[in-house]
Amino acid sequence: MSLRIDQDHRRFRDIVRGKIKQNLRKYITQGEMIGKKGKDAVSIPLPQIDIPHFRYGGKQAGGVGQGDGDVGDSLGPGQEQPGQGQAGDKAGEHVLEVDITMEELAQILGEELQLPRIEPKGVEKIVAKKDRYTGIRQAGPESLRHFRRTFKQALKRQIASGTYDAKNPLIVPVREDKRYRSWKTEPLPQSNAVIVYMMDVSGSMGDEQKEIVRIESFWIDTWLRSQYKGIESRYIIHDATAKEVDRDTFFRTRESGGTMISSAYKLCAKMITEEYPKAQWNVYPFHFSDGDNWSVDDTVNCIDLLKSEILPSVNLFCYGQVESPYGSGQFIKDLEEHFDDDGGNLLTSEIKGKEAIMDSIKEFLGKGK
Repeated sequence: MSLRIDQDHRRFRDIVRGKIKQNLRKYITQGEMIGKKGKDAVSIPLPQIDIPHFRYGGKQAGGVGQGDGDVGDSLGPGQEQPGQGQAGDKAGEHVLEVDITMEELAQILGEELQLPRIEPKGVEKIVAKKDRYTGIRQAGPESLRHFRRTFKQALKRQIASGTYDAKNPLIVPVREDKRYRSWKTEPLPQSNAVIVYMMDVSGSMGDEQKEIVRIESFWIDTWLRSQYKGIESRYIIHDATAKEVDRDTFFRTRESGGTMISSAYKLCAKMITEEYPKAQWNVYPFHFSDGDNWSVDDTVNCIDLLKSEILPSVNLFCYGQVESPYGSGQFIKDLEEHFDDDGGNLLTSEIKGKEAIMDSIKEFLGKGK
């Protein structure tokens, strides 16, 4: 019985997984998963899955199969016009919600977008320490006492001394019988990563543009967290000046005024240099803007900062340009002009609307860096 239940549960999970993959683009564009995110899972509404059930009509309602009607009468819906009739007293149909872990969600995203698994650079390792039990010894704390080994030793002693009574098999360990687990501490190489999100919050970046950034950031986060054991997220907002903020402020702040992109790049470079050295961290900066910058001179400063300080220290630098009716969209052209032939670790993506989010994620993460 238990085996059949497990089989049915696996079959249901496969159906759910298939439905999510089938409708992934819709979930991404509508942001349905983000609002229902918990610590380790998300709740997803799946109206397409209908659990089989019987539907009964009212008693004495008449009609085919209940006394009235002739052979050949239609079994289709009645002749009442839509919207007519009194309010019903029966329960309506409800959307089914299922929980799915973030790990499963990342797998579905990777399969659907055909994302390669990321291979961290070999030198970028953090060495953690792990205790591993390796043997047995005669001394140690009681919390590490090995009960089976202790019992066995006591049994051997009593048999050897002739005190063991098979009719009354009482085994009482003494101090010399006690055995304890021993351990040793081993270095455990562990890849670690940090994501630095930067966003233009000047007057030309409206609520719709920031919603696109919020959704895309969620999916980028989901994938990168599936690739690394430990990951940190940092948030920078900028208009003419830049500052670090928490996640909630990052997505809710609305400013006005001009845009100076170099202010964000300077803060990002300082953060990486002081806190995330190249020898120990995999670094992923993502910058989202509508492409407006204060001046050509500031764009030149951005190019210099990228070439000299940021790109040499990161796995990947991604610039996503969100289409806005108020932005010029020039900055992505400047980046492509200066880095087009590099073939390095700077990637750009134009995000014309929510429908383009999946394609943008593929452009950013499709190389597995």
